[in-house]
Amino acid sequence: MRLVLRLVQLLTGLGLFGVGIWLGLQAHLGVGPWDVLHGGLAKMLGQPFGRTSIAVSVVVFLIALAARVRPGIGTVLNVVTIGAVIDLLLGRPWLDGLGHEALPLRLLTTGGGIVAVALGSALYLGAHLGPGPRDGLMVAIHQRTGWRVGTARAALECAVLAVGVLLGGPVGIGTVAFALGIGPAVQLAFRVLRQTPIRRPVEVPP
Repeated sequence: MRLVLRLVQLLTGLGLFGVGIWLGLQAHLGVGPWDVLHGGLAKMLGQPFGRTSIAVSVVVFLIALAARVRPGIGTVLNVVTIGAVIDLLLGRPWLDGLGHEALPLRLLTTGGGIVAVALGSALYLGAHLGPGPRDGLMVAIHQRTGWRVGTARAALECAVLAVGVLLGGPVGIGTVAFALGIGPAVQLAFRVLRQTPIRRPVEVPP
């Protein structure tokens, strides 16, 4: 039963993460670095955004796996669920035309997207069923180079963003807002939802 509840939490978190990305796309003010890459690739290949996200996730997952980063069921579900949620929502008429609305409304939507991604991150990481494939790649870079985790993440995100911009991905003020705001937002989400990014060790009675 406990595992079932953790799976529900995981899927809820992944669903919220997908909703957050969809909100950012609908606002047309730019999205996070990885989604700039997904958008650029989707545009170049003529494929749906979510399906492209899944394809990139599979490649990243395989690279992390080759680097001996241990996955979990959450890693596998992360690969599929977020992209599927994005394509499901993009296939609906909800918030279509938002890009032509007033800037404050679009900024509010972008902020809502960041909040949804932060809440989703806290929930799926708090379920402790495996990191996302991109987190696994970050760990692999850390292990292979000896760089600090923060440095490895920053280098990875900058490289991904650069490629995404070259491919014509959706970059803008929302990208800056995501880059600066997602870290503090995730930390706050962990506190509000009373989640921990690392599983607490089981206490053995003396």
